[in-house]
Amino acid sequence: MRKLLILAVPALLVASPALAQSATGTVAIDGSVANRCMFTLPNATISLGEISLVSNGKLDPAKVNGKSATLNGWCNGTASTMTVTSTQLTTPTAAPTGFDNRVDYTGTAVANAVSGSDSSLAAGAGLPVTVGQFSGDIVVTLSAASSPTNGLMVAGTYTGNVQVTLAPAV
Repeated sequence: MRKLLILAVPALLVASPALAQSATGTVAIDGSVANRCMFTLPNATISLGEISLVSNGKLDPAKVNGKSATLNGWCNGTASTMTVTSTQLTTPTAAPTGFDNRVDYTGTAVANAVSGSDSSLAAGAGLPVTVGQFSGDIVVTLSAASSPTNGLMVAGTYTGNVQVTLAPAV
C-alpha cells in the first residue's frame, strides 16, 4: 500500500493548477483632424472681351450675364461656410457726364449644391452660407450686369473680381 500512495502524490502535483496571477494593460490611442478648408484650384479668369454694344457704345449685359468660371476646393467640417464678395468692373479713366466707367453685377458661387452671392452695388461681402463637408467644383457665375447711368462706356481695360472665401467651422 505504501507504493500506491507514493504514486498518487506526484499525480496530484501535476493536476493542481499553478497559482500564477495574470493582468491586462491597455494603451489608448487618440488623434485629431483640424477643421479646415482649402482650394485645390484657387484662381480662374472670366475674359469678357468687348463689353459694349458696337452700335451705341453702351454696356451689353449679355457680354457679362451667364459667364462663369470654376474653382475647386474642399472643407472637412460639417459647419463650414462660403462667402462671396463681388467688386465692380472699373477702368481708372474718369467718366464725364453721359459716360460710365463702371459695371455692376452679381457674383454667385455654387459649392456642394449651395449658392452664395453678392452684388457689387453693396459694399462688403454677401451673407455666409453653410456648405458643410464637401470636395469639388465651385462654379462662379455673373448676372444682373448694369452700368450706373446706362451711359456710353468709357474706353479702357475694366477689371474686377469675385472672391470666394471658404471658412472651416469654428
